[in-house]
Amino acid sequence: MNYNRVVCFDLEMCCWNVDGVGTTGEIIEVGLAEIDLVKQEVVKRAQYYVKPEKDEVSLFCTELTGITPRKVEKQGRPLEAVIQSMVKNFGGPNKIYASWGRDDDILRLECEAKGIEMPFKEFVNLATLYRIQNRLKDKRIGHKAAQEQKGIEWEGRQHSGYVDAYNLAKLALTML
Repeated sequence: MNYNRVVCFDLEMCCWNVDGVGTTGEIIEVGLAEIDLVKQEVVKRAQYYVKPEKDEVSLFCTELTGITPRKVEKQGRPLEAVIQSMVKNFGGPNKIYASWGRDDDILRLECEAKGIEMPFKEFVNLATLYRIQNRLKDKRIGHKAAQEQKGIEWEGRQHSGYVDAYNLAKLALTML
């Protein structure tokens, strides 16, 4: 296990808003940003689009994420191929992965449903760690708000897996 490197990741999923109720479906983007804890820097980034097997990218989803049906159709690959690229380019079970919230559960459930092996074993929920470190017992806080609270400038469009993973990596460097 390489404890000097952590791969921060963020997922974007097909999403809908019907009568004010949001729902999500299959993963359509995986953003990754690897940090080196010794050098205290982001050392690698990647963005992978995933072609959903059953869901479609809604207008609401496009407005939220900037991901269009055309982009997913042209640049997307099956989840299994994306997972293979993640493992090849970022390492699999020998790396620690981290996200803001339980993106590991979302990924695990979709991998199980599609018969794909989970790409990592070790996981850190940075939202929970942030709440512990900052004594936020009963208060949830979003990733962007937490980052701003720490005086770290947000860069790029929120709800882009690529952008969110990079921003999370910047925040993680202050936490780990």
